[in-house]
Amino acid sequence: MTNEIQTIFNRIAPVYDQLNDWLSLGQHRIWKEMAVKWSAAKSGDTALDLCCGSGDLALRLARRVGATGQVYGVDFSPNLLEIASSRSHWQYPQPAINWIEADVLNLPFDDHQFDAATMGYGLRNVKDIPRSLQELYRVLKPGAKAAILDFHRPSNLQLRSFQQWYLDAFVVPVANYLGLKEEYAYISPSLDRFPIGKEQIELAHQVGFAVATHYPIANGMMGVLVVKKNE
Repeated sequence: MTNEIQTIFNRIAPVYDQLNDWLSLGQHRIWKEMAVKWSAAKSGDTALDLCCGSGDLALRLARRVGATGQVYGVDFSPNLLEIASSRSHWQYPQPAINWIEADVLNLPFDDHQFDAATMGYGLRNVKDIPRSLQELYRVLKPGAKAAILDFHRPSNLQLRSFQQWYLDAFVVPVANYLGLKEEYAYISPSLDRFPIGKEQIELAHQVGFAVATHYPIANGMMGVLVVKKNE
């Protein structure tokens, strides 16, 4: 499954940002800003963005940590990392972002290395969610926070029906128009398998996070899991 997802993201890399804008009606920018805020990253911090894609969240973290901070963006798609790297040169030229090709289930970092972390639309695609959260816990410093943004299944059946209609009637046709129907058809089945908010909280507690809160956004069609490591 990991290789399949990796291949998908390599193929969609050239239109990834354009698609995200279209498919979220531009709202993903607001949600990402919320995630960065909830991560509590501040000036001078060393911050981590997992499944960084084309670099949106990592760039936002870089602006937060400033010239005295450091940001690491991790992804398994070399194509997306290449786009992220070129974006960072013209959007945020200071050398604060280290782009690293790696597996989020086996992070190439020391224990207790990061002051803050984010993950946008990545947790749903990892093959082992508890292991991914465990690795995140390991690399965070005591007292550090992480914010994980992803799709979510609303508890309201009407909203759930709307979400399914939106995926079928809008997301897949737009992807089809760009020649990427197969690549985006995976969203709906991946969402069906994805733990809902309270299940994500339970998984976070199981790997050791002292505090875990899930904030539903966009009428529960998206969510941000905010976790904090013990002091």
